[in-house]
Amino acid sequence: MKLFLIAGEPSGDNLGAALMAGLRELAPGSAFIGIGGPAMAGQGLESRFPMEELSLMGIWEVLPKYRALKARIRETAEAIADAKPDALITIDSPDFCLRVAHAARALWPGLRTIHYVAPSVWAWRAGRARKMARVVDHVLAILPFEPPLMRAAGMSCDFVGHPIVSEPVAGMAEAQAFRAAHDIDPAAPLILCLPGSRRTEVSRLGPRFDEALMRLRDRVPEVRVAIPTVRGVSGLVRDMAKRWPSAPVVVENAQEKRAAFAAADLALAASGTVSLDLAANNVPMVIGYDVAPLSRLIIRMMLKTDTVTLVNLVSETHAVPEFLGRDCDPGPMSQALFCLIEHPEDRGAQLAAMNLTMERLGRGGEAPGLRAARSVLGALSSAPRPR
Repeated sequence: MKLFLIAGEPSGDNLGAALMAGLRELAPGSAFIGIGGPAMAGQGLESRFPMEELSLMGIWEVLPKYRALKARIRETAEAIADAKPDALITIDSPDFCLRVAHAARALWPGLRTIHYVAPSVWAWRAGRARKMARVVDHVLAILPFEPPLMRAAGMSCDFVGHPIVSEPVAGMAEAQAFRAAHDIDPAAPLILCLPGSRRTEVSRLGPRFDEALMRLRDRVPEVRVAIPTVRGVSGLVRDMAKRWPSAPVVVENAQEKRAAFAAADLALAASGTVSLDLAANNVPMVIGYDVAPLSRLIIRMMLKTDTVTLVNLVSETHAVPEFLGRDCDPGPMSQALFCLIEHPEDRGAQLAAMNLTMERLGRGGEAPGLRAARSVLGALSSAPRPR
């Protein structure tokens, strides 16, 4: 069996590598070609060009490289048509991947296509699923409520588990070592500050999160703060942290980040998948998020859910407090954090919702990569081989 895979982001690279490992186990002799990063290279994929060329977000990042991206779409589609694989498997990065699938099908109409990670049609832009169905046959969903939405649009779909359930989690010894290494009293409340991984997010949310935590420190003087971050925004984060009388711990190393999550009591976090990282570590949280005013207006008009936090969505609760748009204000966020410190029942409700979330995402079951591999093989066995 020969498969052409495309991943354009580090998260997609990890999903692709786990899928490849699962396919090698279930279908020995499978061959892989396509585009990926170091994790997929570790499974034997020789990427046609660096995956980083596709790791672009936002209009102003994409515009200068639009011509180059169009050329890569054409080049990739031609390579697929020439290779005539048993299937094309695109992994997240829909702006690039679905354009490739459309162009490849135009060159070779018999191409079978599988997309890994469903678009967020449950939140907004429901029409994306119908457009996707024109070029995608089967979807591997990572959230349990997505398959009915994909099937309604005309695609087959399986829930294969969320990758968070396979991520390593630090233990008690590592948590204690983290506190000791940074001179944090074992009894002191340790709060994670997570203002996002993009410069626009940190620039917009950082000052508000900073102010919220400063207000909390006025009420709970012994509180300590750790800021897990990534290389691209670490400079902004360190600048934000300078005004703290008691300097926060800024953490970039992956192993130390895991230890920080294990050691934390609470978190103030931007909306996004980080809420699942916190849930995996049983860290109660307050979520805050905002965008530019025009984007805020558009999202408000298009949003179809009354919560955006994945823990709330998967657990079907409102256990995690959210402060979105105009409500992303330091005062209310600080008060919500204070309530989590002062009222154990609020923490208990969140912990119950987080445990339910992790169970529904597949914790304790078969690894997502293996489940995804079974789904791929099942989809291919039920569809005719392209010619």
